[in-house]
Amino acid sequence: MFEEIYSPVQKIDAAPFSNLFVKRDDLIDPYISGNKWRKLKYILQKAKASSKTHLVTFGGAYSNHLVATAAAAARSGFKATAFVRGEEVKNEMLLICSLYGMELIFVDRERYKNKAELYADYFGSNSAAYFINEGGASAEAVMGCSEIITELTATYDHIFVAAGTGTTAAGLSKGIEEQGLKTKLHVVPVLKGGSFIADEISLYTEISNHLILHTDYHFGGYAKTTPELLAFIKRFTRETGILIDPVYTAKMFYSIFDLCAQNQIHSTDRILAIHTGGLLGLLGMKEKF
Repeated sequence: MFEEIYSPVQKIDAAPFSNLFVKRDDLIDPYISGNKWRKLKYILQKAKASSKTHLVTFGGAYSNHLVATAAAAARSGFKATAFVRGEEVKNEMLLICSLYGMELIFVDRERYKNKAELYADYFGSNSAAYFINEGGASAEAVMGCSEIITELTATYDHIFVAAGTGTTAAGLSKGIEEQGLKTKLHVVPVLKGGSFIADEISLYTEISNHLILHTDYHFGGYAKTTPELLAFIKRFTRETGILIDPVYTAKMFYSIFDLCAQNQIHSTDRILAIHTGGLLGLLGMKEKF
């Protein structure tokens, strides 16, 4: 179903670092991008093994997960439906979803909170339907994300990743534990009050002392930005040639530079940043630039 992967590790020249590397999951696919590819890999295998033909999932109007699910469904022979949070809108992301054949059902924010009830109301009697949680959060997604660690051919002092639901971080944590590595895993929640990410990770793997949460790099909350963050994106992209987005990866990369400035990590440490893709999220921020 997903047979080929292209996710090289690239060393980048960025002062003051001498050993800063990026795992380029953003290059895996333009639409089933980065960690979304990894999350969906085993979810779709399970759906197929269960003889399901209709994927049903959830997300906001600018959700990379919805685009990825729509593209993956079309390529793999599944029908797809998404419950979209909020009032009915049209944008570039939802256009791509629709072109891939995904049906969109807009629901108000209050009703959206109870996803299990929504699914039951619309698809409870549909034996072909398969529930995929928002962002793909599941044990299957964690297993897919853990493979990031097994693909690495070198070891690192630190691995950094941005976190929304915590699923990718859980996979990385699980992979580090299974490989017996001494690497520190730095998780950068992109939402306010991101300490809950530790609880989400603990649902899938034991929390160990290699995990470090940095909860002060949300820049106001999910999908929020500041002039400082936007300036960082422009400078980083211009100097490295690597595109990053304001919602996830920019906040992670910013944290690396800031933590080095605070001497919490050192410029000579071997550091790997996981580029989780999601660059289409820039479309929802275009007026900010």
